[in-house]
Amino acid sequence: QVQLVESGGGLVQTGGSLRLSCAASGRTFSNGAMGWFRQAPGKEREFVAGISGSGMTTYLGDSVLGRFTISRDNAKDTVYLQMNTLKPEDTAVYYCAARRDYYLGDSYSKGTTYDYWGQGTQVTVSS
Repeated sequence: QVQLVESGGGLVQTGGSLRLSCAASGRTFSNGAMGWFRQAPGKEREFVAGISGSGMTTYLGDSVLGRFTISRDNAKDTVYLQMNTLKPEDTAVYYCAARRDYYLGDSYSKGTTYDYWGQGTQVTVSS
């Protein structure tokens, strides 16, 4: 079993930055693709970013292109989401997700294709 623990959320003003971290534990995990999703109140879960097991392939959701970056440190079993130029519409609970599979493939934006989920961390962007 894999446990995912997110950290780094908080309150930030419009235009500010935050870096979220997701630490994996419970088994050797360095080969699993990972992703970030978010869910705002009253809205569906939204894909934010995905990264392959090697870190060589990444995808970003349309709404965060040019502002967010995903990266990973396999030596630390940790994935990061650097969020810059934050907007009020970025306010949501951010969830880290992981796959047993190494590759992202074509289904990287579908939450149902991820095997493990964290509890989430709140990000609030004030206007």
